[in-house]
Amino acid sequence: MNHLNASVLRSTKHSDTDTACLGVGMNQPTNPGAPFPVAGSSVALLRSWQPDAFLLPEPRVLLGVDLHISQPRALRLPIDVPPPNVVRVALLDDQPVVNSFPFSPPAPGLTKPAQAINRTALPGPLARTSSATTTSAEKRTRIQPPHDVVKLSERFFFLLQPDLEAILRASSLQFPRQPFPFQFDGMAFLTPRHGAILADEMGLGKSMQAISALRLLLHGGEARRVLVVCPKGLVSNWVRELADWAPELLVAVVEGDPQRRRWQWSLADVPVKIANYEVVVRDRELVAEMGLSFDLVVLDEAQRIKNRSSHTSHAVRAIDRNRSWALTGTPVENSAEDLVGIFEFVAPGELNDRMSPRAMGTAAADYVLRRTKDRVLKDLPPRMNRDESIELTSEQRETYRRAEEEGILRLSGLGQEATIQHVFELILRLKQICNFDTATGESAKLECLESELDEIHASGRKSLVFSQWVETLGRLRNKLSRFGAIEYHGGMSTAARDAAIEQFKTNPKHSVLLLSYGAGAVGLNLQFSQYVFLFDRWWNPAIEDQAINRAHRIGAVGAVTVTRFLSVDTIEERIDEVLRRKRDLSDIILSQAEAAPGAGLTQDDFFALFKLAPPKRAAA
Repeated sequence: MNHLNASVLRSTKHSDTDTACLGVGMNQPTNPGAPFPVAGSSVALLRSWQPDAFLLPEPRVLLGVDLHISQPRALRLPIDVPPPNVVRVALLDDQPVVNSFPFSPPAPGLTKPAQAINRTALPGPLARTSSATTTSAEKRTRIQPPHDVVKLSERFFFLLQPDLEAILRASSLQFPRQPFPFQFDGMAFLTPRHGAILADEMGLGKSMQAISALRLLLHGGEARRVLVVCPKGLVSNWVRELADWAPELLVAVVEGDPQRRRWQWSLADVPVKIANYEVVVRDRELVAEMGLSFDLVVLDEAQRIKNRSSHTSHAVRAIDRNRSWALTGTPVENSAEDLVGIFEFVAPGELNDRMSPRAMGTAAADYVLRRTKDRVLKDLPPRMNRDESIELTSEQRETYRRAEEEGILRLSGLGQEATIQHVFELILRLKQICNFDTATGESAKLECLESELDEIHASGRKSLVFSQWVETLGRLRNKLSRFGAIEYHGGMSTAARDAAIEQFKTNPKHSVLLLSYGAGAVGLNLQFSQYVFLFDRWWNPAIEDQAINRAHRIGAVGAVTVTRFLSVDTIEERIDEVLRRKRDLSDIILSQAEAAPGAGLTQDDFFALFKLAPPKRAAA
């Protein structure tokens, strides 16, 4: 076999053509210009070898193959190979559109002048330990897209967002107190949604979560005009909460005479307006005439619009808006229709009366966030419930017996003409007798309450007493004057109610606050009270829970003891049995479970309280 001697190859530019230069020596002479076979290809040898060819500029790299000779050297020769196929994936090639919350300086008029407020910025690792299983330092709250977001670009928007804690740390936003991890979850739930119901149990800070979420939208440029609608008695509470959790925001309360309200509605440089439900109903035509629209409308105590045919519901739903948030601790008070009524504001058409509780729960799942204190606040002081059975005095018992017998005889005499209104009248009369004897003024409940308050007052602690009647509260105030009892009810002006709360909170001489269910069961923060008395029972267990949670909430200073007075062998015990069947209706729907038989209070239930047959319904 002929052997090639030392060879060094270089690709050079020679006479405008690329030539592979090969220096060879063979035992037999090689014919200049003859092709030399290399790995199935051929390379033409130079007819004359010129050393200067190797002194040209730096060589270019050409595609080639290795030629192995007797000494281990590599010979790279150009070969004719097809170019590789390149597949481009648009998803990886295109630059994604990234949206974020820039938290740039707010627009003129968005903020108030800086005030010297001692506030807490979010630290690097969040220090507070949640009562849940994870700590803030471990938790990273992602803003998840709602289920109705199907476009890939929109889902990428949420995917590329940093966690909520990082957004807040990078911004100038501060909190007066460190939020709990579940409250970050609430902010992350509300922020991306155009329709949402925050249905946390009373006492978990729904207003704080809503304020923080709308604050994110305002500072991020996602909203410019926000309207908060709440009961009249809670307007001042919302003003305080906004000043606490978002002190930089300008807030206007819409109230006063028509001319003043028109001017307040027209304030374009005020990002947050607060109006009570009555004002919204009264100014419905004015708002439409002025062509007002809002980026966000927040309803507090949204159960106020559960009746779809009410003026309140129609007025609220008529507001032109982009986002609709509802806050309520009782999305279902009496029946599934309550939730449907709220959904007509949040997401019209998503629910209807014909749905089963399971189907309704499934359809509502992505719109509703519901947490209870026992699940997210493991370290909240315990709540101890006790039913106090009260034996009526002999005079009360006799008055009650006569009233019940006369009432039943009257209902029986009406026969099929008896209506639910007739039954209500009898129930109310009997419940009032259980509180105070209408003939003598005696009250077994009052005697029991006084003995309880003596001990509580001596310990320096405070108590809340609830009743559904203002008249009952007046009687109790007179009887409990030695405890500095103060009234709080809807018949008082807003200023008088605010003064009553401040006096009860700061003056140790006032250890008892007497509240009506209607005014005192919502929106108040009375966590410095450790005893709650339900002097009489409300029709709805959800309202009773709201009343109890005025004291049993975040910031409670100790265990809360709840005492429910029940008069033995009276209408109160029979109502309590019905309420026990009804208490779980909200959980039935929100947990997507089938309704249990007998859940809910029907016309038949009311007549059954007196063992009467309900009137026959007309044939359809």
